[in-house]
Amino acid sequence: MNRVKFGLLDTSTLILLPRLGDPAGFPERPLISAITLAELSVGPLIAASEEERAARQAHLQQAEADFDPLPFDGDAARAFAQVAASLRRSGRKASARAYDAMIAAVAIANGLPLYTCNPDDFTGIDGLTVIAVAHPDRPQAG
Repeated sequence: MNRVKFGLLDTSTLILLPRLGDPAGFPERPLISAITLAELSVGPLIAASEEERAARQAHLQQAEADFDPLPFDGDAARAFAQVAASLRRSGRKASARAYDAMIAAVAIANGLPLYTCNPDDFTGIDGLTVIAVAHPDRPQAG
């Protein structure tokens, strides 16, 4: 089985990356979006404890060191309109999970599959290829 060359990781998958299994299940070159950096940047500011703040800051700094994020550009803005319309047609609101909707738009705009530990967050988005990643804290079906 050939590995996908490029793929976009959502925020939860990026955070869990050190705990996830076989790297063969990921793209050769994992990418992140600027939206993930924005989401990670909020974390330290809203942490409930100093320990949590430090852990969230470490995730942010590691992501900044390891990745050159894809921008939310004009193509992503146009794709976001399609994402929001898809979600509305499926009875969901894009505003409820705005970060996820914007990350999906970056994936679509760049023609990338999206790797996520939370595939249900991306249900109903037309044109998005979602690759479910086993969450290390959830029992696997089967």
